[in-house]
Amino acid sequence: MRILLTGANGYIGKRLLPLLLSNGHEVIAVVRDKRRFEHKKYNSSLLSVIEVDFLNENLFKTLPPSIDVAYYLIHSLDTSINNFNKLETQAAKKFLELIAPTSVKQIVYLSGISHSENLSQHLSSRLNVETILSKSKIPITTLRAGIIVGSGSASFEIIRDLVEKLPIMITPKWLNTKCQPIAIRNVIDYLIGVLLKNECLNQSFDIGGPEILTYKQMLLQYAEVREIKRFIFTLPIMTPKLSSYWLYFVTSTSFFLAVNLVNSMKVEVVCQNNNIHKLIPLELFDYKTSIQRAFKRIAQNMVLSSWKDAMVAGHTDLHIGSLVEVPTYGCYFDRKKIKIKNKPDQVLDNIWSIGGERGWYYATWLWRLRGFIDRLAGGVGLRRGKTNLNNVEAGDSLDFWRVIYADKNQKRLLLFAEMILPGEAWLEFKISSNNFLIQTATFRPKGILGRTYWYLLLPFHFILFKRMIRNVERFIPKH
Repeated sequence: MRILLTGANGYIGKRLLPLLLSNGHEVIAVVRDKRRFEHKKYNSSLLSVIEVDFLNENLFKTLPPSIDVAYYLIHSLDTSINNFNKLETQAAKKFLELIAPTSVKQIVYLSGISHSENLSQHLSSRLNVETILSKSKIPITTLRAGIIVGSGSASFEIIRDLVEKLPIMITPKWLNTKCQPIAIRNVIDYLIGVLLKNECLNQSFDIGGPEILTYKQMLLQYAEVREIKRFIFTLPIMTPKLSSYWLYFVTSTSFFLAVNLVNSMKVEVVCQNNNIHKLIPLELFDYKTSIQRAFKRIAQNMVLSSWKDAMVAGHTDLHIGSLVEVPTYGCYFDRKKIKIKNKPDQVLDNIWSIGGERGWYYATWLWRLRGFIDRLAGGVGLRRGKTNLNNVEAGDSLDFWRVIYADKNQKRLLLFAEMILPGEAWLEFKISSNNFLIQTATFRPKGILGRTYWYLLLPFHFILFKRMIRNVERFIPKH
């Protein structure tokens, strides 16, 4: 069948797409920015890609008339604290406008469990989107999930940060809230299982794993899997705002996501409608098994997608295509060039391994200090790391950078800074045809503050970038 997949670059979409293709479906992947989509890695004649911005008031796109199923996997949880309900409403209406001329027979929507009378803004927004989509004449199947557990998922990475970093935790009382976590693999199986299944049309289903746990139990069970001892004490005095700051500073989450998560974590998310088990019988993974499966993926460097790879709040209006051509007018540059004496392929691998656990080849502690300062200012800091240790793709997050362009054949890697700056910054690595390594830092200042910032850091840049390019060229990993 022919399937329209929105959110194809998102955490769920990246997991769902290869399975749809392997099952023989023709997939039209809908993305906001084609440059962030790695079309080549799928190597399938069944895949086509279209670029659609559902937040654009003037949406003019034409789809093939014959579409069987449309997945709606768009959300704006990480873009703001108070505005994402408006953004999600607009996106849902534009989605219906896009598919209206087609012959689509089913919409599949992944929502959140929303049975409480006092829903958070996030869960209320998801329910509102469900209502909007249900008003169309197209049959809809809604799958409502709570906490999704898998390598790269927001909940898994946040729990991982908390447990790995803090032997003793003084936590807010919402850690005693109950939820029903579900493995990412089971979510994907359900999303595929409902395809044009008559019993699932115009129906909504809660999907969850076999256990009901508190967030505190989830943290402690994670510690058991990792074979580490942790002590957790809950206090009733931690306000939602204080809890958000606590989550923001300890984990790799953005502040907007921290606020929205804390507000949602105060709401019990436990399945009530479980009829889907009869229609789509699955082996449901328990929480500990889900954690173990996630770590197998991480150990094998096979994390397919990560929530961190979404564009951060404050840069959601930036189109990667507009950043590939680094500006020159009104910019400052630090350009270094050295002859490659090491094997060129090794140097290329070194470039592709930069950041994350590998670090920045020189004075990584200074990069971490800059990341810490960025966190204090409300930025992303360095805690996002990178999704895969030895590989990067366009659109990936890489510490406090965004990968704008990554092409090993052209031997070029371009990063754009997502830290808080009085300007815009790019960092580029490329290997020339005559085997020179060229490293260029570009800064486009905003006003006097931006110019002052550049000149204050100039002495540090001179030493840092000089040593960094030399070490990128010389580094030989230990095996």
